[in-house]
Amino acid sequence: MEIPINQILCGSCNKLLNTIQPESIDLTVTSPPYGNLRDYRGYTLNIDDLSIQLLRITKPGGVVVWVVGDATINGSESCESFKQALLFTQHGWLLHDTMIYNKSSFAFPSTKESMRYHQQFEFMFIFSRGKPKTFNPIMDKINTCKRGGGDCKRQVDGKQIRGNRGGAQLNKYGMRSNIWKYTIGGGHSSSDPIAHEHPAIFPEQLAIDHIKSWSNPGDLVLDPMAGSGSTCVAAYKLERNFIGIDISQEYCGISKQRIENAKKIKAGEIF
Repeated sequence: MEIPINQILCGSCNKLLNTIQPESIDLTVTSPPYGNLRDYRGYTLNIDDLSIQLLRITKPGGVVVWVVGDATINGSESCESFKQALLFTQHGWLLHDTMIYNKSSFAFPSTKESMRYHQQFEFMFIFSRGKPKTFNPIMDKINTCKRGGGDCKRQVDGKQIRGNRGGAQLNKYGMRSNIWKYTIGGGHSSSDPIAHEHPAIFPEQLAIDHIKSWSNPGDLVLDPMAGSGSTCVAAYKLERNFIGIDISQEYCGISKQRIENAKKIKAGEIF
């Protein structure tokens, strides 16, 4: 039986992905559990099988956004993030970009005794099945004038003109870099209070930005480890179809409620 769309499904992602038709997913945005990368509330996660399944169900040119951090064990980082990236490439994925999710704060401050700086970022590996078929770059970096060499001149109306590059006018905004910073914590990662009942949500805006970048309206977006449902909520808001999977009944309940809340807001029932 083919898996239904626009629903949150409770069960093992390794098993449920078997029911998804080959080459049917446009984009996956997901994050494995960090603290114990192979164990999730008593359940084990087979990342090797998951990477193979994702390759089977992803369309040519489709993308997987894999948000991951490393655990610190016996004073050293586990290197699981790098191991997972290499695993994906060994199975045929291209590592299209290594991006950084820069958090506004850190959950567990380091100390002088730990002999390390505060940990404030995670990796966002962008895997692609061949050349990405969609790229809608987010243009929100304010362009500034380069100094020296007479390369850039400010006009009376405030616009900038490059002097020795054919007179090309600079737009106010340019494409952002591959380091994305988000404010995290209560009320920031999501405006929906129920989302914060999950212990490790990533910002809804992070999911929104990736879905905008790598998909178009009407595309099918997957999160096989849906957690609090941020990817699915973002997909719904951006008029994409979605499939969310999580093995925890509790977290599936949170995701389903967030989707319902998003629908009520769209219908004007919640302000």
